Amino acid sequence: MPVRSSLPKTINEEARHDQSVARGGLDFLFAPQSLAVIGATERPNSVGRNVLTNLLACRYPLRVYPINPNRNEILGIKTHSNISAVPECVDCAIIITAAEIVPNAISECLDAGARSAVVISAGFREQGQGGAALEEKIQKHLQRGDMRMIGPNCMGFMNPQLGLNATFARTLPQAGSVAFLSQSGALQTAILDWSEQEHVGFSAIVSTGSMLDVGWGDLIYHFGADPHTKAILIYMESVGDARAFVSAAREIALSKPIIVIKAGRSEAASKAAASHTGAMTGSDDVLDAAFRRCGVLRVQNIADLFYMAEVLSKQPRPRGPRLTIVTNAGGPGVLATDSLIATGGQLANLSADSLRQLDSFLSAYWSHSNPIDVLADADAQRYAKAIEVAANDQESDGLLAVMAPQGGADPNDVAKYLRPLAHSTGKPLIASFMGGNDMANATAMLNEIGIPTFSYPDTAARAFTYMWRYTYNLRGLYETPVPTGGTQPNAQAQVRDFVEHARANRHTLLNEFEGKQLLSWYGIPVVDTRAGRNEQEAATHAAEIGYPVVVKLLSNTITHKTEVDGVRLNLSTGEQVRAAYRSIQRSVAERVGEEHFLGVTVQPMLQVDGYELILGSSVDAQFGPVILFGSGGQLVEVYGDRALGLPPLNTTLAQRLMEQTKIFTALKGVRGRKAVNLEAMENLLVRFSQLLIEQPAIKEIDINPLVAGPEQLVALDARVVLHDPEVQDNALPQTAIRPYPTQYVWQHRLKDGTEVTIRPIRPEDEPLMILFHATLSERSVYLRYFCSLTLSTRINHERLVRICFGNYDRSFALVAERTNSETGESEILGVGRLSGLNNRHEGEAAVLVSDHWQHKGLGTQLLARIVDIARAEKFKRLGGEILRDNLPIQGIFKKLGFRLQPMKDPTSVFACIDL
Repeated sequence: MPVRSSLPKTINEEARHDQSVARGGLDFLFAPQSLAVIGATERPNSVGRNVLTNLLACRYPLRVYPINPNRNEILGIKTHSNISAVPECVDCAIIITAAEIVPNAISECLDAGARSAVVISAGFREQGQGGAALEEKIQKHLQRGDMRMIGPNCMGFMNPQLGLNATFARTLPQAGSVAFLSQSGALQTAILDWSEQEHVGFSAIVSTGSMLDVGWGDLIYHFGADPHTKAILIYMESVGDARAFVSAAREIALSKPIIVIKAGRSEAASKAAASHTGAMTGSDDVLDAAFRRCGVLRVQNIADLFYMAEVLSKQPRPRGPRLTIVTNAGGPGVLATDSLIATGGQLANLSADSLRQLDSFLSAYWSHSNPIDVLADADAQRYAKAIEVAANDQESDGLLAVMAPQGGADPNDVAKYLRPLAHSTGKPLIASFMGGNDMANATAMLNEIGIPTFSYPDTAARAFTYMWRYTYNLRGLYETPVPTGGTQPNAQAQVRDFVEHARANRHTLLNEFEGKQLLSWYGIPVVDTRAGRNEQEAATHAAEIGYPVVVKLLSNTITHKTEVDGVRLNLSTGEQVRAAYRSIQRSVAERVGEEHFLGVTVQPMLQVDGYELILGSSVDAQFGPVILFGSGGQLVEVYGDRALGLPPLNTTLAQRLMEQTKIFTALKGVRGRKAVNLEAMENLLVRFSQLLIEQPAIKEIDINPLVAGPEQLVALDARVVLHDPEVQDNALPQTAIRPYPTQYVWQHRLKDGTEVTIRPIRPEDEPLMILFHATLSERSVYLRYFCSLTLSTRINHERLVRICFGNYDRSFALVAERTNSETGESEILGVGRLSGLNNRHEGEAAVLVSDHWQHKGLGTQLLARIVDIARAEKFKRLGGEILRDNLPIQGIFKKLGFRLQPMKDPTSVFACIDL
């Protein structure tokens, strides 16, 4: 029972898409057929004249309407007094007026049916409160309709593919495959000048301005679907809507590189916090974590933006960080090595077989190690053969060919010999042929055959490291995690009730005993901890636990116990416990006051052979809750060995979080010490992530130390800070990545009595999806995808990743799952898809049901649930494309209220419903 939507908007999906349906979202903005210029003028050198002049020079038929109430014509074209007087609803309106006029202009555009707008005018929030108030007025107007807006305070946009320059810049660059999105207009003009000199082409150039409406997420989705764009380059000054950016980037990065340079790496934005985690979480570090999570590559300078766009378009990504350098001069090889190591790459170790082969044809004095210095006397053939040997070495992930203008090798001959290796090794091959005119021809030859070239070897080595970093980031999206568990059945409700009670009583700093109890509900192992409110109670607890014990301060106000001498270790008798109680009480009274002392906690003195770690969370102003993992103990801030990640985590992401720390090497086992149970550690991180998602009232958590040994993981100390009770539930920080939507899980009984669960898909479902596709007939596949697809194509890992790794923000895949009564295994019976379009309010639907489970009401139920989700997510319209002879599916759509409409393609009909 398949339904094929006009969707899948996911890049590289097999299905074609009717153009009459596809035009929408930002298409009207970046490829308009009609355009109004509000504020057009003939005044020389004015923005209004320059924009109009550029538009009139457009190379394709564009209907341009100047708007100026004081002129009858401008530049020989009839003007209109306002946009409502224009004889059609324009695709785009460009507004170039005084700031105070813009809100009314936006309102008039909406009333006139304009589909999009670009506000070039400045004078808004950058000018203070008055400008911010104008922006609020604009936003209120935009809420009245579907019109999208870029700006204010921007340059406009360019579409070189169409010869369209909708800016006041005079230069239109040549067409290319790179979309450049910039928050800086001045930088954009500089890039335009540079691109003309360097013959760099663009698919689009967009000045984003203040991003009052259209933001990074919208632009990434749009150019992710643009067939002319192969890479998206971003100059970013602020993130804006963090969830929208992360959601879009996670989806599009699977198909096209997104390369970002972010201005402002200063730690000045970091604020004081009540925990080690807060103090160690800098805003720029969080941004790096977000980029890693969504597969974005961050570079540090403008040149690297364009270098990486070129490299990633010409060469395959490396499988690892190991680079082999072949050079005809020692110095450049050393420079490349320094750059490689400094940026996080590794030198490949040459295998014994490679060493033997190199010895057979190189001079006896070659370097005998990596970098492979073939020496100046090596001719072009030997140089190229050294490259070939290195390429075949399994210990190498990439190659850098460095050539200085010296010795017996002619650079042109070397370039010719490298041609067969340009794309045959499965590894990236990049080059640095150093010099000027002597290397120009060889460099041109290399670029022509797809081998990127760099003027200097250190730049080339840095580019390789960036390639590896991009690969590493993407792997976090591609790798399939394993299921996990371990929380108590009622953990979410127990902790929520506990937290709500504490906040209601203005008790926002939980003491150690309370914090450990909270963690234990989520399956995080904690040491047996008991509260002693007096000396005798403490001594009794110690006797029950068994000596030796640890006694610590119990306080609702003091965060760091060691700062008030509030910890006593290795106590062996009841008298020592009583003395410790009195000593801690006296110390607290002297240092901060008696009122801060509530008693002590008593816990066993564990002799755990393990490492002290820290696991914590704090709230970032842009990205919400952030997880911190690293080396723990009293000197945690001194060591500074930590990594940050965004919840939710799965086992794959948990492993990657740990991999970014130095302590991870020790956790795997070092110098004869046994390895920590890393699988248990991954599961613990996943449960901690779940705690943060399900309990948004938690502001900060410190588990320090979390002791990790070969046999056990245990939290020895914990501190939990809650949000103030004045913060309403709807104002609590959200995670930047939307968590699994449990509200969209339903139980359903099919016509034959089979019980199924309909739920959003999870990354862990990939193995089940492989089995599901094996149950489909060729006809079911054809009806769904409008073409025949082999099983191997349908279960390709990268394809299934796109389906299983939903972002739950604009795309939902529902699966119908049952437990096989004979095997006890889960199996997927059907899949439903809902994908949002770029215009924010429209979505497309599709359903596919296993042949054996068709005609049992499952397709109807899946489609009904998709409609339910679309309504809940505030979609306004939903549609899907169906083959004209697929009458049963047309009946299901009609049954649920869809209207069937003819399409330009006579083999299909389009089903749509207003929600």
